Amino acid sequence: MHEYESMPPLYFTYMNRFDVEALGITDDEILSAIEEQLATQGRGEAVIEPRMHLEPGVARGHFNVLRGSLGGEVDSAGVKVVSDFYDNYLHSLPSELALLLLFDRFKGVPKAIIDASAITDMRTGAVTAIGAKYLAPKGARVLGHIGARGTAYWNVRLMAKLFDFEEIRVHSRRKESRDAFGARLERDLGRKVVVTEDWESCIRGADIVVEASRLVTPEPLLKTEWIKKGALVMPYGTISAVELSLADIADKFLMDDFGQARSGNFGALKPLFDAGRLHPGRYHAEIGEVVAGLKPGRESEDETILFWHRGLSLSDIALGHAMLKKGEKLGVGQRIRFA
Repeated sequence: MHEYESMPPLYFTYMNRFDVEALGITDDEILSAIEEQLATQGRGEAVIEPRMHLEPGVARGHFNVLRGSLGGEVDSAGVKVVSDFYDNYLHSLPSELALLLLFDRFKGVPKAIIDASAITDMRTGAVTAIGAKYLAPKGARVLGHIGARGTAYWNVRLMAKLFDFEEIRVHSRRKESRDAFGARLERDLGRKVVVTEDWESCIRGADIVVEASRLVTPEPLLKTEWIKKGALVMPYGTISAVELSLADIADKFLMDDFGQARSGNFGALKPLFDAGRLHPGRYHAEIGEVVAGLKPGRESEDETILFWHRGLSLSDIALGHAMLKKGEKLGVGQRIRFA
């Protein structure tokens, strides 16, 4: 008898964008899923592979392929493929669209296919916010944020959940995008957001600086001299927008996964590694080690801390897993027979 003939019926769940929206996932649920995942990673209980890139060579864009497996009692492993296409706004499309494939990590059985476009935005914002929770100066009052894409919205929204900011500043290259971004944040957060006309007025003197720009080629638009002593700086743009000297002012340097420091051709701080300004001797910790309590985060108010997160498959899988579990309780998602 062929082994497939004795196999029980197998089903997986398909969740499209409308299903994901119907879940009504809360800020607290997002932050909880990602913080737990980071701690699991920090304890060495998860498996993560460096991301891979596919460049089709026909447009200003590429695909990211992320792979990983959670640990502990969570039974999910998975792969996410996310596109990153610079000119999609010309087609009224998001720059990033994604699918997440979840498997049972104990049996290798497919569990779900989920629209991961929102997951990408949410989990990125959660890693930014949790990084700030452990690494930002106490009582951080001013946030300076560069970039207005989907992940940017969740960066600001989730940090505003954790911090009582006196001022939130945002900037992006196109006036229409930054004005719309500021208006959306004001509506959803119920507070004033300052939309700046340039990088300097957004960043100078901020306690927390996030650089999530959309450059085509490297350009040092974020000047090191604008960074306040004791600030937390989190650059994660695909293409570098920082000066090499940014590495020199960092008292501590952290990543989400050191294995991805030199992986692929992209990343906000890759030129700093290529130039030798950042290297293994400069590493303080992965953020998961800090979240797990294995290494210290911020230890003094005058520490200038640099935290680079490239994006983790584990975060996608953890949030996808949480969405799948919530969908099962609410009856959200489409059950499809696999075999």
